[in-house]
Amino acid sequence: MNPLRPVNVLLVEDEAGDILLMRQTLAGEPIPISIHVAVDGKQAVEMLSQDQLKPDVVILDLKLPKLSGLGFLEGYRHNAPVVVFTSSSNIHDQQRALELGAKEYIQKPLDLGEYTRIVSQIVRKWVLSRGDSTAASQ
Repeated sequence: MNPLRPVNVLLVEDEAGDILLMRQTLAGEPIPISIHVAVDGKQAVEMLSQDQLKPDVVILDLKLPKLSGLGFLEGYRHNAPVVVFTSSSNIHDQQRALELGAKEYIQKPLDLGEYTRIVSQIVRKWVLSRGDSTAASQ
């Protein structure tokens, strides 16, 4: 991966507190991360359809206004992995999200330390671990 190019994260999340927490958590990473926020599924689709944003990973909540996370996944046709990061513990949501192509389904932890650890792990697993292959495709 080109160390000068920041990692692009598309965060699809409507809760202001979760957006702030995600920004604070990713600001602590040792690499530059650019977070692009869509507050609903419809806005996320619009951002991706303009082809100006090429995320390295999409972090997706399920309970969203206008277009749900599952609705977003139904129409998602990009290469970036999608990690569902939601408060929903519904097994049907989990099964459906994975059927629709989500790479991982993670229930948001209530513990702040655990939240920080998991968010960091998402970026490291789905972006940094692909470093060599990502750099070759740039």
